[in-house]
Amino acid sequence: MFTIGDFARHGRVSARMLRHYDAIGLLRPEHTDPRTGYRHYTAAQLAVLNRIVALKDLGFTLDQVRRIVADRVGTDELRGMLMLRRAELEAAMAAAAGRLTGVEARLRSIENEGRMPVDDVVVKSVPAVRVAELTATARTLAPEHIGPVIGPLYEELFGRLAAAGVRPPGPGIAYYESYEDPATALDDPDPAGGDGPVVVHAAVTLAPGSRPGPDVAVVVLPALERAATIVHRGPMENVLSTGQTLAHWIDAHGHRSAGPAREVTLECPEDRELWVTELQEPLAPPE
Repeated sequence: MFTIGDFARHGRVSARMLRHYDAIGLLRPEHTDPRTGYRHYTAAQLAVLNRIVALKDLGFTLDQVRRIVADRVGTDELRGMLMLRRAELEAAMAAAAGRLTGVEARLRSIENEGRMPVDDVVVKSVPAVRVAELTATARTLAPEHIGPVIGPLYEELFGRLAAAGVRPPGPGIAYYESYEDPATALDDPDPAGGDGPVVVHAAVTLAPGSRPGPDVAVVVLPALERAATIVHRGPMENVLSTGQTLAHWIDAHGHRSAGPAREVTLECPEDRELWVTELQEPLAPPE
C-alpha cells in the first residue's frame, strides 16, 4: 500500500484532493489507521482516480462523476464521453490547452489498464552523480504543470553552460521535491501529503572538475542503493502511464517507495516521439 503522499504523487494529484474525495465518499482509502488517522491506498485504486480526474477536468460535476464511477462505465463508453467533451474544450480558449495535456495522459492510463508490461521493471543501484542544475516551482506534479516549467529551465541551463564553455558529458536528470511553506502547512495527521507546488530540478551530468559558472548550481545527487527503474518512450507529457505501471509493480512486489522518481534522459532527438527516458524510483529498505 501507499501513504496518501505517495499515492497522490503517483496519481499526480494533491493529497488535499484525495482527502476531499474521501470525505464525500468518492474515493475511500483502502485502509485508515484508527490510531493515527493515516490513509493508505493501493495501486489498483489509480484506475478509479484516473476516471475521476479525467471526468472532473473535462467539466463534469462531482455528482456526475460519482454516478459514472458507481455505474462502472466501460472503457469504450467512457472514452466516447471524454472525446466528446474534449472536442468542446478544443474549441474553447487557448488557456484550456494545458488541461487537455493532462486529460490525454489520463486517457492513455485508462486505455492501458491491465495491458502495460511490468516485466521491464528492473531493480538496480544508482551511483551518485555530480550535476549542474536550475530550479523553479510548478503548481503541481501534473504533466500540464511540469511541462511549461521544465522545458524553459533546460533551455536556460544549456544556454548558461554553453556561455561558460561547458559541454555536459552525460544525460539530463529531472527530479522533484515538495515545496515546503510553513505558513500554509496543514494541521493534518499525515503531514507528508504533498499538497501545493513542487520544486522542479532541471539537471545535467557534469564531468569531474568542470566549472559551469556562478549562475548555475552544482550539486551531487546521492546514490540510490535500490531503485525500481522502467524505460519510458515518447514525450514526457505521456509519462503518466509509465509511472503508474511502475507504481503497480512496486505495490505488487511488496516494496515501498522512498520518494519521487528521477527522470533520466537517455535519448532526446528532435522528434519527441523518439525520446527515451528512464524513471528511477528509490525504494525504501526492506522492513
